[in-house]
Amino acid sequence: MNDTVLLFHGIARTKKSMAKLAGFLSGHGYRVVNVGYPSTKFSISDLSDLIDIIRPEIDAAAKDAGEGRVHFVGYSMGGLIIRAFLRRYRPANLGRVVMVGTPNNGSQIADFLKNWPLYRKVYGPAGQQLVTDQAAMTELFGTVDYELGIIAGNRTIDPVSSLIIGLRVPNDGKVSVESTRLDGAAAHIVIPANHTFLPVNKVMWSQTLSFLKDGRFTS
Repeated sequence: MNDTVLLFHGIARTKKSMAKLAGFLSGHGYRVVNVGYPSTKFSISDLSDLIDIIRPEIDAAAKDAGEGRVHFVGYSMGGLIIRAFLRRYRPANLGRVVMVGTPNNGSQIADFLKNWPLYRKVYGPAGQQLVTDQAAMTELFGTVDYELGIIAGNRTIDPVSSLIIGLRVPNDGKVSVESTRLDGAAAHIVIPANHTFLPVNKVMWSQTLSFLKDGRFTS
C-alpha cells in the first residue's frame, strides 16, 4: 500500500497523543505522518497558515504515495485545522478524511469558559474560536467537498461539564454528539468513549481504519 495518513492532534496536546494511533495505522500498511503544531499559541486561521510550514512534508508524502492517496485524520480541534487547511490547499491525490470528537459546531464548554483568565491562558486564541457561535468561521472552513467520516463519543466522566452541555444531551464530556455533525459528511458514528481518551480508544482506531479503507464505518 502506498497510501499516507496525516494525523493532527487536538488543542493543548502534542503529537505524542496520536502516537499509538500512528503505530496502529502503520501496522496496517499506511505511511503515517504525525503532525505537531503549536495549538495554543495562535488562532485556527493562523494555525492553518502555519501548516504551510509542513507543506514540503505533505507534498513529499503525496509524491511518495505515487498512485496512492493522502488521507487526513484529526482529533478534536485537529479536525478543524484540517478543514481550514483543505479549504486553501489539498493534495491532488487527496483520499479520505476522518474527524474524531471534532467540535464542528463548537462546544458549550468553550462558551462557558471563554472569558475565564485560566482558560484564555491555557487554550490561547484558538480556544476562543471553539464556541458554538461559528458564524465568523464559515469563510475559514468552506464546505465539505471531500469524503468525510466523523466519529463522536458519548461517555462523560465529568458531571460539571455534562451539566454545562445539558444532562440529557449525549456528549463525550467536552463536545456534544450533535456538535460533531457536519453537512456533507459521508458517514457519522457514535462510540462509547470519553473525549479525553478518544486518541487511545481501540474502537476509534478500528473505525478510523474501516473508513480509510472502505469509506464506511462498521456497524
